[in-house]
This record gives sequence, C-alpha cells and structure tokens, in this order.
Amino acid sequence: MTKKFTIFGNPVEHSISPTMHTYAIKGLGLDAAYTKTHLEEASKLKTEFLTHFDAANVTVPHKEAAFALCDEVRGIANKIKAVNTLINENGKMIGYNTDAEGFVKSVVPFGTINNVLIIGAGGTAKALATIFNQKNIDVTILNRSSNRLDFFEKMGLKTFNWENFKISHYDLVVNTTSAGLQDENLPAPKQIIEKIFQHVKFAADAIYNKETPFLKMAKSLNIPHKDGADMLLYQGVLAFDLFYNHQCDQEQITRHMKKAFTKS
Repeated sequence: MTKKFTIFGNPVEHSISPTMHTYAIKGLGLDAAYTKTHLEEASKLKTEFLTHFDAANVTVPHKEAAFALCDEVRGIANKIKAVNTLINENGKMIGYNTDAEGFVKSVVPFGTINNVLIIGAGGTAKALATIFNQKNIDVTILNRSSNRLDFFEKMGLKTFNWENFKISHYDLVVNTTSAGLQDENLPAPKQIIEKIFQHVKFAADAIYNKETPFLKMAKSLNIPHKDGADMLLYQGVLAFDLFYNHQCDQEQITRHMKKAFTKS
C-alpha cells in the first residue's frame, strides 16, 4: 500500500521538502507519495495527520504546536520543545526533531567548533542552542530584544540584546532570523554585524537558496560561509530515515535528495 507523507506549514508553497523526498522515494524504488499541506489552524494538525498520513514534516509556524499535540515526543525534541518530524505509530502521533542534528552535520566541513554565536531566538535558534549545548560547545544568543531569551537563560547560556551586546571571539556565527529572506536586511544593526565578523572564523545562515546580505558581508570579508541548504538536506535525510524506521541507507538517501538542490 502506498505510504503517504506531507509537510505541514503556513506558508508551505515554497517548500523544497516534497522535491527532496520525492527524489529519495523514486531513487530508492519505494511506493510512497509526498505532498504539501497548507495548514492555517495548528489545532487541526493532529486530526489531519492521523487521518491521512503515515509520516510528515512540520515547518513554521507549527513546530511548537506539533510538540504540544504529540502523544509521545522522543529524543532531543523534548528539550527543544519543538517537533519537525511526525510518525503515525499505530494511530498515535510520535514527534521528533531532526533540525538540530541536521545543522550539526552541515557545519562539519568547517572543522572544530568550540563556541557559537546564534543570532535570533526562535525555533531554529532553540534547536541549535540545545544541541550545541549538549555537545559541550559554548553558546551565546543575540536577539533584538530580551523578551524571548527565557528559554536560553534557563539553559544557563550567555544572552544579549542589541543594546547590551558584549563582543567575544567565536568560531561560528549563525543567523537563524528571517532577515534577508524577502528583503535586504541584516539580522542586527550593521555596526554589530561588522564587529562580529571581526571576531569570527565561520558564518552560516539558516536561509537557503539565497545569498543574504549577512552572507554577502561574510563573503566580502573572506570569511568561510554557507547557507542553510545542507541543514535542510540533512534534516530531511534524518526525517526520511525515521519515516522508514531506519530501514534505508542514509548515504543513499542523501545522494538522491541532493538532486533537489542541483535541478531547477
């Protein structure tokens, strides 16, 4: 019987996940279909999922709501309190988070990272802060204001807003905000970003398929950098692995999914 997968989001039209997963499904010769589901009301997610799908991905703005709706949450998602992967396990909604591990895999080429500056305080920032902290990497959070920093302060991390930011040296700076996605904005005032780039080895942006102003500045200063494409790829590989209960080879999944980034 054909397995049915989807991605829930609002908006979801732009998502590359269906293309990635379809390449993997076809490449591995599996009987499945992956669609997009535009979902405005998060409260309907569980019924929609359990009624129609075997597994699913969840994107903004529903990751925290999905966490709350799950019958069971496994792994690091319990600490992040956000879910991006759902499995229908005998009529129960089981939640996981593959964003965090996906990002860690994406920055392996940079080499050893001992301390990280994360710009932003949303779901992606929470995922990255949690997994870096678990790996004993020193984490600092910089956000526009202080009103979303409680999560990180409870973890014992260093937190700053634009007004009280004190610069240090960082191996990696990551933009997790939407700045530069549909505009030409930086994730913080220009003078702050310039100061950060004077004290950092590597730069990464969670936004993919666009050279953001943040990455353009890193490039102009010859700082090794990358966009969010590999993060998206690897979280998808790990999600697909969960869809099939670890029965597929991750290297083969990766090889097929990569085609989504090289073909228009």
